Amino acid sequence: MLRTMAAIVAGKTARLAARRRGGGGSAFPGLVAERVDPKILAKTLSRLPDGIVVVSGTNGKTTTTRMLAAIIAAHGKKVFTNPTGSNFTRGVISSMLTEVPLSGRLNADIAVLELDEGHALQFAKVVAPTYALLLNVARDQLDRFAEIDTTAKLLATLASQTTRCIVLNRDDPFVARIALSVETDDVRYFGTDPLAADRVPSLHEADVRFEDDFTPPQPTPRDGLLHPHDSRSFSVRFGEQILGDVTLQQRGLAAMINATAAVTMAKAVLGGDFHKGIAAAALREVTPPFGRGEVIDANGAPLELVLVKNPAGFTVALDTYGDEPVTTMIAINDDYADGQDVSWLYDVSFESLRANGVALTSGVRAYDMALRLDYDDVAVDTIELDLDAALERLLTAYAGRPTRIFCTYTAMMALRRTLAARFDLPDFGEDGA
Repeated sequence: MLRTMAAIVAGKTARLAARRRGGGGSAFPGLVAERVDPKILAKTLSRLPDGIVVVSGTNGKTTTTRMLAAIIAAHGKKVFTNPTGSNFTRGVISSMLTEVPLSGRLNADIAVLELDEGHALQFAKVVAPTYALLLNVARDQLDRFAEIDTTAKLLATLASQTTRCIVLNRDDPFVARIALSVETDDVRYFGTDPLAADRVPSLHEADVRFEDDFTPPQPTPRDGLLHPHDSRSFSVRFGEQILGDVTLQQRGLAAMINATAAVTMAKAVLGGDFHKGIAAAALREVTPPFGRGEVIDANGAPLELVLVKNPAGFTVALDTYGDEPVTTMIAINDDYADGQDVSWLYDVSFESLRANGVALTSGVRAYDMALRLDYDDVAVDTIELDLDAALERLLTAYAGRPTRIFCTYTAMMALRRTLAARFDLPDFGEDGA
């Protein structure tokens, strides 16, 4: 007990020091606390009466985690989550330090945690997840995860360590196959309703997948099936039960699939207490996490930040936004958190940007991005490596026009920080991810 108290004090002190230096959702306080008490995570989370939900996969973790936490909280449960988007184990501890008292007892019924595919296994070694929601597999950060079969194996291992229920993406063969390798009896699926499949493009078209033919599992009444209505509204069908006319603040197919995943897991967690009206109302109130379709009022004109980090995600983003008549900037970095191999850009078609062109490319790989666009005959007005200089040009030279920035993770973080200071937005710790 004394060691845990000392770890909490040390972590809180480190967090306060980081904030005074201008830091946001850093994992450093978690590192400090973990050094003092390596078992702090297990001691704290294992006490939660309703267990732990882990959300993992390549795309959509942050948005889905936010939606799931909101739905469960709307049903009256006290939810602990990692809202800063730091999805490594130490990031979870850092988030915990904002809420846990010196006793080490969280005032929560359940934890809903976003975890990086690799670090989810490190987490599971410390404390076994009660539930796992596994979203998808796509080529992402090739220098870390290699090809997609490696990521699929990581998620399968996480599933095997989950104690109660697993929810899988029925439309992703790599994820759906995980059901064949786990022993739990409670496996559920989310995905597109086969009756609406002809209206929904594949989210995996940008990935080269070498696998045998796979037939998605036959839906059961426990599985959530998506019916899109337009760019923001949809229904989810569970057998004869329909959660209808759900409208999101974030638009696009990816957001609707994330919401379907969240609803399916919430139904598994809440059981007979699940109420479709409460779930729909909660989803309507969920704001986009920073950088994930977040729209900022930039001197009276909308500026939208869209996170892109792999072929599948960028393809879906372009399908959602690409042909709209807005001023476009693309910011590509190659830091560790982005993935240092940016060859994936050549697996994305940018033809939808051809008509309007791109105003600026920026970031460490600004020239690489401009070259890639040239191959698709997309005109680029300006190349500016410095993100702040590029943002300043976007806001001044194109003042009064709707603008959109497609950006990799560290570029998004830097741009969002600058925009927060300029337009008095909530910082990462307040807004969450």
